[in-house]
Amino acid sequence: MNALSKDMSGPLALFANRLNTLTGAQRQSAAGALARTGLPDRKSEAWKYTALRALGKQDYLQAPAQVDEAAVRALLDGVFQAHPAMAALPRVVFVNGRHAPAFSVAPDDVDLSFFGQNAEFGLQAAPDRDPLVALNTALAEDGLVLRVPAGEDAGHLMLISLGVAQEQPVSFHPRHTVVVEKDAHLRLISVQAGQGTYFHNPVMDIRVEDGATLEHVTLQTEGAQAISLGTLYAHVGHKSVYDSFVLGLGGQLVRHEVHARLASPRGVVHVNGAQRLAGQQVGDITSVITHAASDCISRQTVRNVLDGHARGVFQGKVLVEQVAQKTDGYQMNQALLLSPDAEIDAKPELEIYADDVRCSHGATVGALDDDQLFYLRSRGIPVQEARQMLIDAFLDEAIALVVDATAQTFCRAVMAARFAQKGEA
Repeated sequence: MNALSKDMSGPLALFANRLNTLTGAQRQSAAGALARTGLPDRKSEAWKYTALRALGKQDYLQAPAQVDEAAVRALLDGVFQAHPAMAALPRVVFVNGRHAPAFSVAPDDVDLSFFGQNAEFGLQAAPDRDPLVALNTALAEDGLVLRVPAGEDAGHLMLISLGVAQEQPVSFHPRHTVVVEKDAHLRLISVQAGQGTYFHNPVMDIRVEDGATLEHVTLQTEGAQAISLGTLYAHVGHKSVYDSFVLGLGGQLVRHEVHARLASPRGVVHVNGAQRLAGQQVGDITSVITHAASDCISRQTVRNVLDGHARGVFQGKVLVEQVAQKTDGYQMNQALLLSPDAEIDAKPELEIYADDVRCSHGATVGALDDDQLFYLRSRGIPVQEARQMLIDAFLDEAIALVVDATAQTFCRAVMAARFAQKGEA
């Protein structure tokens, strides 16, 4: 061990052995940043509402290279069970953060490679600022490197990340890069699922070049004991579109953090989402959308349905730099609380340095409408079915923001199947 170990305490101490044996300047630099800052706690403004205490309750080992193929196959079958037609799409599968070619179906019309031990890291990620990104930078072993050639419509691609922890809790830190070149188009569907106790810490570096479009849907159905803390960076070029949506359903503690930068005029960013949580789940959607050029548009609508003792977090910041005149930014977070013990923490923010802008934000919190419930029951609809109709209608307005019909149908099918199995309203 080197001198870094004495500075690592709390949850970070779980990774000290690996962090103190790193080679490579970028990895060692990231480990040094972690030693200085530690993993975030509630004293950090960005993590004020989301504590990482659960991360310190397990000793997460490095995920083994060998996994139970039957368990992987069962998980993969579970991904497609709600909507079998998705199995026909090309897919790249990762198991415990490593590419699993035996379960993948290679796509056409894209350049596909993989992150290696000596690969260069993307320039957008900021290990000195974001401790979870620093941890990923230090420990990343594999990841997707995808490039869509200029002018190409690459259709659909599924990126499936499976966590399989059997005897011991494991951690894995995949590093993905997606580049959609000039005037190209890609519909990317990311799926996160798993079983057992594991810590999934992915980082995705996205670049949407001039005139290109990336439609990106993330379907998060992590295992019940999983912790998943994902960070995504998106650079959006001239007249390009990054249209994203996240549906959060699984995990015990999950955070989906997006940093999107509108770097050239007339770019468009959508960072929409929905969370349906119950029990003791904690789900956090955090975003920072930076308008760094004129005539750009950003939209963010997030809806939460929370039951039991579940807690949802929404932190959305729109930063408008002085050069970004004629910015059009909109942000809305809405929560439906089904239990007196459920909680939502919402912090929408606008930080504006330009003077010719149109920006707004808002947040609402409420319970099921008694009048609407009474109306449905007066028509002979049983109370549980009436409750479910109102919940579905509330979430459906968010899911309707998914532009791609295939991904939209998939989201609806998975959510319906998940809660039908649990027998919850």
